[in-house]
Amino acid sequence: MATPPPHQPGPYAADLPAVPAWLNKGDNAWQLTAATFVGIQSMPGLVVLYGSIVKKKWAVNSAFMALYAYASTLIVWVLLAFCMAFGDRLLPFWGKAGPALSEGFLAARASFPATARHGTPRTEPYYPEATLVLFEFELAAITLVLLAGSLLGRMNIRAWMAFTPLWLLFSYTICAFSLWGGGFLYHWGVIDYSGGYVIHLSSGVAGFTAAYWVGPRLKSDRERFAPNNILLMMVGGGLLWLGWAGFNGGAPYAPNITASVAVLNTNVSAATSLLTWTCLDVIFFGKPSVIGAVQGMMTGLVCVTAGAGLVHTWAAILMGVCAGSVPWFTMMILHKRSTLLQKVDDTLAVFHTHAVAGLLGGVLTGLLATPDLTALHSHVPGARGAFYGGGVAQVGKQLGGALFVVAWNVVVTTGILLAVGLVVPLRMPDDQLRVGDDAAHGEEAYALWGDGERFDVTRNEAARAGAWGNGGREETVDHGPAGMGARGVTIQL
Repeated sequence: MATPPPHQPGPYAADLPAVPAWLNKGDNAWQLTAATFVGIQSMPGLVVLYGSIVKKKWAVNSAFMALYAYASTLIVWVLLAFCMAFGDRLLPFWGKAGPALSEGFLAARASFPATARHGTPRTEPYYPEATLVLFEFELAAITLVLLAGSLLGRMNIRAWMAFTPLWLLFSYTICAFSLWGGGFLYHWGVIDYSGGYVIHLSSGVAGFTAAYWVGPRLKSDRERFAPNNILLMMVGGGLLWLGWAGFNGGAPYAPNITASVAVLNTNVSAATSLLTWTCLDVIFFGKPSVIGAVQGMMTGLVCVTAGAGLVHTWAAILMGVCAGSVPWFTMMILHKRSTLLQKVDDTLAVFHTHAVAGLLGGVLTGLLATPDLTALHSHVPGARGAFYGGGVAQVGKQLGGALFVVAWNVVVTTGILLAVGLVVPLRMPDDQLRVGDDAAHGEEAYALWGDGERFDVTRNEAARAGAWGNGGREETVDHGPAGMGARGVTIQL
């Protein structure tokens, strides 16, 4: 029997070969857990939510768009994108591209090299780079999945497959490096605790822009787009809510005081926003909407994200009230009066639930961030909200950061889609749109037409015509824009 080779000296402790002196096992365990929570938000959270909140004929396609975005993001992330977002500085708003694949890189201590500048110390969590790569991937992936919500029900799946890696490389990495990785907005002092701008404002604006260029759904789908399974939609929403503990709890890169405050504030804001949205529905529409409750929950989560670990819990309640009312107003009132908003077919109203709520959260953070909590998280000395002596400076920085994110996403998203459109059509043809999943994938979510029998459009339309001709009638209750923004409940009387 061969004698095992003697232990070779290396960077690890002799008694615990896998635990180097700089590694904190508690920090590492929490960050891996937080990454898993964020991953659950996408897989299965948003996959389930998307597959159930759309019409039956789009259930498979909608869920697959989320699934594909998640998988493709991971490969591009480790090949190039991680270093572009969190590596060495190439430009004031961009890092140098490079792989995150080797043992030498992934087993070393995590660091943000571009954060060390003009006396600012470099950020170095107490766990390996592999943990940081995984956590930041989950945040990048959910951004693409959220963006998909604007395009459900008509985008050519091949165009989506080409769009996702390009948008990740040329849009997401720019915003992430600028605000988190040590770029110019980071050193200027713009506060984005966990993605109010990088993830939510970015996905909302990019989704709205993409919806404009891809074009609208069929008129029949825009008018009647009721969920195929509201109970399953609530399950997806619940996974999104609970997974947000990792989203905001992992932002400090350690299980510290701000992480604890952030997780509590996240839940408080979500609950407050849900109740606010529901109360407004009852006041103005006479009954609570389950879809509206999910929307309110989501806007509360989005709004608090920009400052979750930096504000008092009473401020999280205030943010929840604002999150449940301002996006409700833009979706239910302003949307119907705006020609632009009416023209662009944002399927799940991502502009309202993420762009509006994300911008709102960023501005409120500029007002409500406390000096003590901000000092625990921010590298900028004396950073604080306007209500705590920060004046208008922090609010101005928040607005400036938002302007950059909006402008960059409009320009880059437009450029990517115009380029992709030269190779493959962005929108499915109308004859495929009338069929849905069967035309796009040759598969259907529910076997309602017999064992192995294909969906027959002409027969279905004839059956519907016969049903309405026999005295049936259809009434559509429209309480908002079609898709997630619509109450779009179809009632047969």
